[in-house]
Amino acid sequence: MTAADIRLLYVTAPDAPTATALAEALVAARLAACVNILGEMTSVFRWDGEIQKEREIAMIVKTRAAMAGAARDLILERHPYDEPAILALPVDGAGSSAAFCDWIGAETQKT
Repeated sequence: MTAADIRLLYVTAPDAPTATALAEALVAARLAACVNILGEMTSVFRWDGEIQKEREIAMIVKTRAAMAGAARDLILERHPYDEPAILALPVDGAGSSAAFCDWIGAETQKT
């Protein structure tokens, strides 16, 4: 597994219980090797023509590029937002650990 085969999904959730439930579902389905649930943050954005300010939790989902779509679909199915933030980010091989990339690959294999 190379870094080019890996995607990081940046996802936001309204609270820690929602982020934890999403993370556990992704790992249980083997669509993610690991999900980092980061601390609470404030998001400022325009929605329905007005400036909004909300507390959110950020998540980083470590998955295979080939499984990013399925991971996104699971998140969309279970997420309480109408339009959750989900961004797939490529991984640069120059600074990546080959062993860690292999671990992501092994943990996201269907058994």
